[in-house]
Amino acid sequence: MSRALPKYNKRRVVFIGGAAAVVLSGAVIAGSALAGTPDKSGTAQSARTLADPGTITCPDVKSQLPAVPASAQAEVDRNLTLLDTQIAEANKRLVDTVGQGGANFVQNAILGPLKDKRVSTIDRIAIAIGRQGTKPTGLDSLATCTLNSAGSTGTGGETGSTGATDTAIPSATASATQAAGGTEDTGAASAVGTISCPDVKSQLPAVPASAQAEVDRNLTLLDTQIAEANKRLVDTVGQGGANFVQNAILGPLKDKRVSTIDRIAIAIGRQGTKPSGLDSLAACTLTK
Repeated sequence: MSRALPKYNKRRVVFIGGAAAVVLSGAVIAGSALAGTPDKSGTAQSARTLADPGTITCPDVKSQLPAVPASAQAEVDRNLTLLDTQIAEANKRLVDTVGQGGANFVQNAILGPLKDKRVSTIDRIAIAIGRQGTKPTGLDSLATCTLNSAGSTGTGGETGSTGATDTAIPSATASATQAAGGTEDTGAASAVGTISCPDVKSQLPAVPASAQAEVDRNLTLLDTQIAEANKRLVDTVGQGGANFVQNAILGPLKDKRVSTIDRIAIAIGRQGTKPSGLDSLAACTLTK
């Protein structure tokens, strides 16, 4: 019996060790199963995160238009499609830039530039209709879009003060004076650089007398747009990522200049030969 006990004890040890291995194996399997669970919840969380930024919605322009002359229908439809494209691009940017910038990032980098684009596009629609009929007025009120979100939009009360429309020349001129005149503003501007754009006036052909007023008005608007962009450059220092200036300031500025330069060319073309190639003057650069 004294010799059998050690063998019996060994069997017990082996059995217990095997049970422990089974228990440990079960724990590993259970742990693996539990480890897999957060992946699904993480996916759901990612989906929720993508939904969190909300959705940008804009007033419907098409339903507010008067009867569109047949000769203007194609141009109007093209610009209505462009309005939809602009909203889609803004919603994509909303998702792609989650977490970037400060409290007013969405307003400054997405909603503001979107409004500027819509003002120009809506203006082209009104001009197209006006060529063959009465140009509709008041459509600029449809340019402002909003962010629908359960959380904070980050827009605060700045909707009315963000990026003046194409017609707000007096306030923009005041902004330009403030950006260029004050000592503090000048220091800030020198720190972030200055936006410079090609001169359009020197590249124009002879302007018919009947188009001079409209051309001059749009040339002034080009200067206003540059002043506004330089002010925004100072006001948004430190916001966004590496491409913030390009995406939120230079890109939208180019879009506005394209529309304004196009209006200049159209005005000249009504009484003479419409100049071509002026769009090459739309892109601006940041000089530091």
